[in-house]
Order: sequence, then C-alpha cells, then structure tokens
Amino acid sequence: MTSLRDAGVRFGARWIFRNLDLSVPVGRSLAILGPNGRGKTTLLRSLLGFQQLTEGRREAPAVIGYVPQYAGHEVGYSVRQVVATGRVARRGLFAQPTARDMEAADEALDRVGMRGFGDNRFDRLSGGERQLVLLARAIATGASTLVLDEPASALDLRNQDRFLSVIESLRADGEHAILFTTHLPQHAAMAADDALLMFGPDDRMLGPVEETVTEDAIARLYGIPVRIVDCDLPGAMRPARGVIPLFGQAGSQP
Repeated sequence: MTSLRDAGVRFGARWIFRNLDLSVPVGRSLAILGPNGRGKTTLLRSLLGFQQLTEGRREAPAVIGYVPQYAGHEVGYSVRQVVATGRVARRGLFAQPTARDMEAADEALDRVGMRGFGDNRFDRLSGGERQLVLLARAIATGASTLVLDEPASALDLRNQDRFLSVIESLRADGEHAILFTTHLPQHAAMAADDALLMFGPDDRMLGPVEETVTEDAIARLYGIPVRIVDCDLPGAMRPARGVIPLFGQAGSQP
C-alpha cells in the first residue's frame, strides 16, 4: 500500500496541495491529472519521498520502481546494464550486478517487449524505446509499487500506445500498485482504475475513472470542452474510451 494521509506541501505562503488523502493498493492503478502548475510533480515527489511533507504523513514500501519523465543518455551503457541498475536499491549503490540481477533484467525486458535490444546501447534508442527500457528497470527492482512521471508525454502516438499497453497489462495482472501523472485524459481512461483530478490546493476529485474522467470534469480541469466516446473493440481488455478535446472552443465555456 502506498498512501498519503492528511498530506500537504507548502512553498512559502503558497499551498501546492493540502488535506489530501489517497491510497493505492497493490492491484490498482491511479492516474493524476491537472494543468501545468497544479502540483502533479510535487505530489509525485511526495509519494516517492523526495519531497518532504509540510503536514500529514506518507506510507510507502522501502523500494519503489520509478520511471522519470525524460530518459537520460546513459552514455555507453547497454540496455541490459541500464535495466540491471534497478537492482541497486536492493543491494547497495556500489554493488556489481550478479547473474541473478542480469536474469531479472532479461525478465523485465521480456515483459516490456524489449528483450531483443538487450545488447544495444541505450543512448542510441528512440525515445519510445528508452521509456520502455526505463519501465523495465522499474520492474526489475521487484518493487510492488511503480511510480511514473508523465511517462508517455514526449512519445508519438504509436509509442504512446505501445507504452500504455504495457502499463495496462501490468494493471491487469494485479501484482503492482501503479501511479502515474499525465496531461492526457485518454491515458487515464486506458490504463488506470482511478483518477485524481487536481483543480486547486484544496479542490480535487478522486475516484474511479468512469466517475472522474467525464466531459464536465475534464472541461472544468483544462478549461476547454471535450467529448468522450466509448468504443467496443474486438480483443480489447476493456471498452476503449476516446477523450476528444474540442480545440478552438474554449471561449464557449461558461
């Protein structure tokens, strides 16, 4: 279980969020949505333990698998080496990878469909491939909680689908608590059980995706009208939900 209780963070006189209660048990996934400046990253850092709470408390496992927003170059490292570094949290910063660490790296790469890239240099991969490798690194930690900071924000549509499909498969397996931030309601509709919409420091909506990712709520959150279309697709794990922003219509919003 990863949770915040009566939690708040303040920078100077400005509260980023406060009086926040949320919990994500193993087997559930949570998407955190909000415009720039609403505190998504601060909230994520608080969950990770990187940001000290001004009030309240945090409960989290000792090891969390983390996928940052942008992939660094990791110059000269092979994909397997990058993924194996995920084991460091369990064995110490200067420990050398063991045979079991490399085996765990290969298993994680299998999970994200990147096993065939194991010997490739990480810095020569595409952006989408790098994000999948960093997800494999998070999985290789063996952590029950995975935290992802806008993991697909810089990816093209095909790579967004590829990445989110892996997240959806992890969600469906029920072996992880998954938390991710995103600007795109579509991502929440595809890969999350629950969503947190951050309207302001004390103003938020938290609940099942079906109840929170609605036309009215998303229009209020981002200040533009949207339309939501549900589609039943052959072979899909669950009905697909399309969230369509109506660009150029913001002036029509009340």
